[in-house]
Amino acid sequence: MDCAISAAGRALGAGDPLLALKRVALRDDPAALALRGIAMAQLGDLPRARELLRRAAQRFGRHETLARARCLTAEAEVALASRDLAWPPRALTEALRTFAARGDRENAAHARLLQIRRLLLLGRVDEADAARATLDLGAAPARLAAIAALVGFEIALRRGRAEQAREALRRARDAAARSGIGALRAEVEQAGRTLALPAARLLAAGEARSLTLAEVEAVLASPDLVVDGCRRLARREARVVRLSRRPALFALLQGLAEAWPGEARRDALIERAFGARRTNPSHRARLRVGMGRLRRELRPLAGIHATGGGFTLMPREAGTVRLLAPPIESSDAAVLALLADGEAWSTSALALALGSSQRTAQRSLVALVEAGQVRALGRGRAQRWLSAPVAGFATTLLLPASDGLG
Repeated sequence: MDCAISAAGRALGAGDPLLALKRVALRDDPAALALRGIAMAQLGDLPRARELLRRAAQRFGRHETLARARCLTAEAEVALASRDLAWPPRALTEALRTFAARGDRENAAHARLLQIRRLLLLGRVDEADAARATLDLGAAPARLAAIAALVGFEIALRRGRAEQAREALRRARDAAARSGIGALRAEVEQAGRTLALPAARLLAAGEARSLTLAEVEAVLASPDLVVDGCRRLARREARVVRLSRRPALFALLQGLAEAWPGEARRDALIERAFGARRTNPSHRARLRVGMGRLRRELRPLAGIHATGGGFTLMPREAGTVRLLAPPIESSDAAVLALLADGEAWSTSALALALGSSQRTAQRSLVALVEAGQVRALGRGRAQRWLSAPVAGFATTLLLPASDGLG
């Protein structure tokens, strides 16, 4: 390897892309293209970075498998940063096999971390946690240790475990300081601010107050009956009744919890669950059927009693009902939670992360654009969606597939 390539590589490793570009800016050989691509990625020009990395991978010869695998890994990282979740994961798996076969443990760990971060973006928290448990960092450099700790921090956040998140953040902060990379230290500090932001609201007796993640964890660990509007479930300690796939039943439960210890009026419950402002015998029949189903689901945790004007919630073995509400009041809160990272998302990437169809994601985006909460960039296949970060709130509990709390 020539001196200019080596110097550019050292500059990139230290987080100095401008110095790296000075060394290889006028060269067009595969190694220089790869380094220029990484430098452009560090400078934030992701489309140009992907183009350079793709050209570099194509130009490396058949016997230069290790160099090609490094280009594929860098391209995967750029795809992840630009929220292109449809980027073929097989290419990264192929690169990982090459690293393992050639004994390149550092790049193998890096590629593995990219796979885990993609799983997290897709909301597959259990798979990400299982993959992290098998991660062998060995004597990996501090920057990889910091990224691995940040991954652990996000998994702990998604599971609602504030203490584990704080411990992971401490490890990430130490490793980022040892790496000497300013951008990494800034990323760690930015992540740490999430712990101090309100993650949910506690509604009781007609009043609401904001809770941090640690306070949410304390509420969920209490012996009270908790109706969790973030995860759409009811729980008391280890007993959990999930209603995330039964929105009408959860709407009824939410209405009962809001009115507790008083009664929830029938008309109010019908409007909340079925959207009907004027009730008729058909709506009242639907309400009776819905309440019957909700009684069966809630039997381990609470009873539901009919009264003259409506229904009341009667928790078993617990004197108090607590209602956790999302920090953002919106039916499209999951879309806002994803966009709150400040990146430009495509409709297909949002649909993948939400586990829904592109048509469903598109309907949510149109509604959010009309409400002035989201804006579109570009047209057609190049169209991306962008939202300003939701100031003053942590949207962790609103992210898709994050119901592994507790």
